[in-house]
Amino acid sequence: MADIDSLKQALSVSPDNVPLMILLGEAYLEQFSLDEARTQFEQALQIEPANATAKTSVAQILDLSGKSSEAILRLEQVCAESPQHAPAWLLRAKLALNEESATDAREFYEKAVQNDVSLADPELLKRIKEAGGGGPKSPQNPTPQASSDSQAGAFFDPDFDDDDDPFSFGGEDDGQPSELELDFVQKANVNFEQVGGMESVKEDIRMKILYPLENKELFEAYGKKAGGGVLLYGPPGCGKTLISRATAGEIKAKFMSVGLHQILDMWIGKSEEKLHELFELARRQAPSVLFFDEVDALAADRKDMRTSAGRTLINQFLAELDGNIDENDGVLVLGATNAPWHLDSAFLRPGRFDRLIFVPPPDEPAREEIINIMAEGKPVSGMDPATLAKKIKDFSGADIKAMFDQAVEASLSEAMKSGKIVPVTQRQLAKTAKKVKPSTRKWFESAKNYALYANQSGFYDDVLEYLGIQK
Repeated sequence: MADIDSLKQALSVSPDNVPLMILLGEAYLEQFSLDEARTQFEQALQIEPANATAKTSVAQILDLSGKSSEAILRLEQVCAESPQHAPAWLLRAKLALNEESATDAREFYEKAVQNDVSLADPELLKRIKEAGGGGPKSPQNPTPQASSDSQAGAFFDPDFDDDDDPFSFGGEDDGQPSELELDFVQKANVNFEQVGGMESVKEDIRMKILYPLENKELFEAYGKKAGGGVLLYGPPGCGKTLISRATAGEIKAKFMSVGLHQILDMWIGKSEEKLHELFELARRQAPSVLFFDEVDALAADRKDMRTSAGRTLINQFLAELDGNIDENDGVLVLGATNAPWHLDSAFLRPGRFDRLIFVPPPDEPAREEIINIMAEGKPVSGMDPATLAKKIKDFSGADIKAMFDQAVEASLSEAMKSGKIVPVTQRQLAKTAKKVKPSTRKWFESAKNYALYANQSGFYDDVLEYLGIQK
């Protein structure tokens, strides 16, 4: 690990030295000091806006901060602008694998290795193959062209084949799963038993989601239909995606996870088509759970939109939620966001995301369970999960992982020097816990202001209750 103090001293002598800024950013990143690392990379980009290394590192920080969709979009831009920059392709491969897009992950991995063979990662390739990434897809690089002056802004590509597009419409039904189903429909392989802690969140979900679905006929007698929209909000890295998947597992429903990058498209009107087809797929698969991660990016306030295309997509989303296009009976739409206050207010009206569930940082029993999970398969010695859990109050699941990663790296460094396995100890974990800053605190600083001064509807009362603030 580079010496941060030495790098800072060198940078003070040469303040416009971009390579030094990047080295310092990487040193901060190794210590999981994300804010400090991002500051260095963004300063480098102010001097060299096209620096692919700095852009890729910012994307990595966004992913580590729980903003995977934004990270993917930024990496797409880096790969388009600097197609020879292998680290960006490799990071895209890892994120695609996390999104369970094994075919894309294989394609990105192959491009990374083609550009820099030293980045070959047999373990990553093995995981991609196990996930179903048997080989890279044929590359497609459609060049948008204006079809005529009378269709300004509408693009077409004469070489574009609808058969290659998983969102294409039409075609005969041969009884086989469509490419869209293969890409999006997943089995929910977890339920509430596999989710540590979060008991209050689970009970809230049971009352607002599970019981209505389990007692469908009773609710229909009162004119209520199963399904609807629920918004999960809270600090990043606290398990909103996991609890969504577990919810699908509890009701034995198909689970469809949708990221922003899977909806947005360069073709006029194509984003709306993709969104509609996903809702249609969820309706055909009912009972199903349609999960939108970082939904605030897709359902942003229309007042902030600079283009009509963004507003049109939001209107399409609202129409799908309302069931104006087709019935949503049996379709549960879950949205997860770190910033519910950035959603267009229309999404929070009755019949849409009208049920809000606050997902707080893991409580003490949950932290203890996460620690036990993190310790599995690692050489640990003298670890006391209960005592450690008490010392890491306000830590998110991602923060606990960062704590373990740093402790493992320290033990691994010693093991490499001695040639023997050096176990991770309680003392080492406690030491690294002091270096990791709880990422949830910054979120609560913002959330507190919204809960106190922009909470006329009472949406954020759970935040005030968690903070122990009386209205």
